[in-house]
Amino acid sequence: MLLSDAQRLDWLRLIRSDGVGPRTFRGLVNKFGGAGPALKALPGLAKARGKPIRVTTKAEAEREIAAAGRLGARFVAMGEPDYPLPLQATADAPPLLCLRGDAACLKRPAVAIVGSRNASAAGLTFTERLSHALGAEGLVIVSGLARGIDARAHKAALPSGTVAVLAGGHDRIYPSEHEELVARILDSGGAVVAEMPMGWEPRGRDFPRRNRIISGLALGTVVVEAARRSGSLITARFALEQGREVFAVPGSPLDPRAEGTNDLIRDGATLCAAPEHVMAVLAPLIGGPAPDAGAEDAADRPDPALYWDEIDFSAEPVTAMAAEPAQPLLDGARLDEAPSPPPRTDDAAILLELLGPSPVPVDALARQAGLPARAVQGLLMELELDGKVWRHPGGAVSLR
Repeated sequence: MLLSDAQRLDWLRLIRSDGVGPRTFRGLVNKFGGAGPALKALPGLAKARGKPIRVTTKAEAEREIAAAGRLGARFVAMGEPDYPLPLQATADAPPLLCLRGDAACLKRPAVAIVGSRNASAAGLTFTERLSHALGAEGLVIVSGLARGIDARAHKAALPSGTVAVLAGGHDRIYPSEHEELVARILDSGGAVVAEMPMGWEPRGRDFPRRNRIISGLALGTVVVEAARRSGSLITARFALEQGREVFAVPGSPLDPRAEGTNDLIRDGATLCAAPEHVMAVLAPLIGGPAPDAGAEDAADRPDPALYWDEIDFSAEPVTAMAAEPAQPLLDGARLDEAPSPPPRTDDAAILLELLGPSPVPVDALARQAGLPARAVQGLLMELELDGKVWRHPGGAVSLR
């Protein structure tokens, strides 16, 4: 199916009209036989209910299409060849997606990787390795362009393919410092998609809407780090509701950033400590052989130490803490999804944010912080004198 220009304009007008969400859109189109007839019927329906409704005008829709075109974006409708089939199969899929980049990226099997904005060095390192490895297996990496885990997943997947899902319009990249990352995604053959109108500044309530698209585009969602009641757990919940796989990376029970992921594991999510744990579940879904976790010859399968060699879990039993149900929205907003403050520039504060209870090698910490190793060593000495960090054998450090 391909929409004509006139039909696409009607679809955009209808979904942008007041009170029309994805499910209402489907109901109206099915009831009246198309978006055009539904637009004509809307004022009468609103009058009968005694509640006026603002219908998007043709001129407004044309201006949005023109604005998208100036950025190289276009609107893809549900049912068209370029609309991603996994997302189309979900109950509240957007009728229209505004797409920039290569649509072929949306036709390949994908896995979502999400996690904390305030990520640890260990979490960032694992995210890099996981994205690299899953990309090498042919999977596209989907994430939400947020700071921390999301951004690291996108960057690591640039050579193999990545899709970023925006919470606002294409001309309102959030956070703004990731405009360069969006350009790199597009230049490398990836894609960026948005449901919200051009010019739309993302608000707290828009992030959960974005999260359902992230999980809907993917066969499964991997949560690397997540505090309780975090937006990443909303993505995991959507994945479950959509019948997709959920994976969680275990972490220290002493680190608040691992509370949500440890909860997910207790409640039945697949533990992910290496890429083959994801591929063992997803490979049959994409027609490939699943890694044989019980093979006699260990040389025939990847060594988990290749991915966890910078994280010492020897003294960290994985705990089981029940996942809380997602908290209700207050007028659609969540405090934990509010725009986060800009990154701190104080070098010592950056190191403290990256550190957690799990020991991390100093060179890995310096790499994740973007600081010279010599400067990091000096800062760690000061932090150790302040009683804020522990030194471990082998040159690793952790938060005290």
